[in-house]
Amino acid sequence: MGLTLAELTQAIRRKVDIDMEVIVAESIAEHALGFFGFSNRIIDNALEPTDRNLFYQLQDYDLLTTESEETTLWDGREWRIHYWKFKPEARDFARRAMLEGAKAAEDEDPYAGIYDDVPTSLWKERMTDEDEEDDWEEPLF
Repeated sequence: MGLTLAELTQAIRRKVDIDMEVIVAESIAEHALGFFGFSNRIIDNALEPTDRNLFYQLQDYDLLTTESEETTLWDGREWRIHYWKFKPEARDFARRAMLEGAKAAEDEDPYAGIYDDVPTSLWKERMTDEDEEDDWEEPLF
């Protein structure tokens, strides 16, 4: 599987709602990853109905897929076992989502710190007498 909690969290946010709170997406990701442990797939019978619904939603978001295998029982009957596993491209999508999320955080406001390097003395030097009466730094309460 190889998906980390952070990767799956970002993938869920990108697939479901980019404005989703990180803690909500992280709890969903942690819940889903908790079933897999160190395996790359889990058996469907291990899931409760509510957990299976979550897996169906993750399947709708192209993160999970199912597979099945058939085996012959000792009495000759065929038995089908269903598994859930993360799609191979889910990890790639999750990594791209993390990189895009980090880039978006950097690109949020390119002008945010534009005046941070301007010394205070330069501002005071440019002030007029009218500006000095400004109560910008006066406490409000």
